[in-house]
This record gives sequence, structure tokens and C-alpha cells, in this order.
Amino acid sequence: MFLRFPRRLFLFNLLGLTFAACQSTKEFEGTLTIGVINYGGGEQIINQYAKFNSYLGEKTNAYIQLEPAFNENRAVERLEARAWSLVFAPPGLAAIAIAHYQYVPLFPLIGISNLRSIFVVRKDNPISDLKQLEGKIVALGQLGSATGYYFPLYNLYGTTLAQILFAPTPKAALELVAEGKAIACAVSEAELSLYGSQLDRTEFRILFKDPHYVPLGVVLIGPSVERNRQEFIRKVMSNSPSSLAQEVGYVPNGQVPDYKYMISLVDRVNLISSKLQKKPVRLF
Repeated sequence: MFLRFPRRLFLFNLLGLTFAACQSTKEFEGTLTIGVINYGGGEQIINQYAKFNSYLGEKTNAYIQLEPAFNENRAVERLEARAWSLVFAPPGLAAIAIAHYQYVPLFPLIGISNLRSIFVVRKDNPISDLKQLEGKIVALGQLGSATGYYFPLYNLYGTTLAQILFAPTPKAALELVAEGKAIACAVSEAELSLYGSQLDRTEFRILFKDPHYVPLGVVLIGPSVERNRQEFIRKVMSNSPSSLAQEVGYVPNGQVPDYKYMISLVDRVNLISSKLQKKPVRLF
């Protein structure tokens, strides 16, 4: 993964350079860096954002640079550095960005409105509730994941685990359970449906489902973008052709979801974050 990263980053920058060459008669008014999560690291994301980037660059007269992060840890680093001008942020990252790094939500992302976090075990595992995870190894997602990290850690509060394995992707978390390296993992219902069927030698079942719905992800604009320019970009994106907005996955006229509960959850989990690498893991 890391050996291929420079090549991929070169390709993403090449997209921006190609766009710049087509606009060589204009003087660019700064750079807008778009941050996205791209779990698989596939280069198809270039095509997904190509038309939108051209539209945004033309309307704002800016150099547009697409910068994907291959997991949430890398994304949090970029948020902390205020390196991304615009972020297509899943809910966990959005809560961090809004609460701690002065990012402002602009539009909701297209997504599942009733998304919930679940704990998954192998179907043949006899345990019946979260208390029985006491003293066991559990697989979670990366820092920044709502369904794989924040909601499950909140639900495990007060428990002592033998160890937490942090999987780079939801599919990897399910694989840890399938291989017997973890007794349970935390993913979303949608991720279980998508990836569980790909592990055809293992049947899973839901051990626990969080009662709270996860808010939709949002498009965020960063503090490095001047306030008047923020408003101009908002208008440009509001007026974008519906096909472009759909391609990159946001709702131009949608209502931004309420993030109060999500932010409070993130803050509560952050109080125990320093303990997560220890063995045993005391979540209190």
C-alpha cells in the first residue's frame, strides 16, 4: 500500500495539472484541495471527480487538486493540518472536523439515512450480548469512523477487553472475525451486507445494534478558505448541475444534519482514547 502511494498521488496531481493546462489563459486564484476517503485506493476516483473538478475550477478560477486518503487516520491528519479546502466527509470525520478544526458543513452527502452501527460475530459463536466480550479481542475501525470506532467504543464503555485490533477497512474487520483473530467487530449494517457476502466461507450474525441513527456525512469547507470565498463556493456548488452533484455524492439543496449528538459522542470517546493501545484495554 505505502509503496504504491506516490504513484497514485502523482496520478491525482496529474489530473489537476491537466485541468490547469486547459485553463492556461487564466491566472488561478489560489488552490482548492478536495479531500475524500478512498478505502480501496483505486484510481477510478479520478474519473468520478473529473467533471465536478472542472466545473468548480472554471466557476471559481481556482486550481483544483484531488487528494484522497486511504483510511480515516490519514484523513484526520489532513484535517488537523487544515490541508483540505473541501472535504467529502463521512459522519465520524465530519464530527471531528466541525468540533475541533473549524470546518463548516455546507451540504449533506447522499447516503443511507437510517445507518446504524452494529457488532458482528460469526454465526456459530454462542455469545448473546456485549457483556460477554469482556476479556476478549475485538476488531474496530480506524479513528474517525462513526460506525466502526466512535459508536462501538461508546457502547463498550465500562468493559475491559483483552485487545483491540484496528482494521484499516470494514472488510478487513470482518475478515479478522472470519479468521478467528477477533471474536467480534464493529461495522455498519450496510458494510455487513456489502462485504459479508464476499466472505462466502463465513456466515455472520448481528450481536448488537446501536439504537441511534448515524447522521449523513457532509461536504465541509475549511478554515483556510477566506469567508467571502466560502460563501461564493457554496453558491457555485448549490447551482451545480444535478448530474455533477450526484456523481460526487452530495445534495445541493439538502438540509445539513444535526451533529450535536455525534460530536458529544466523539468527545466522550476521546476521553478514553489514550487507553486503546494497552493490554488489557480498560474502557473507563
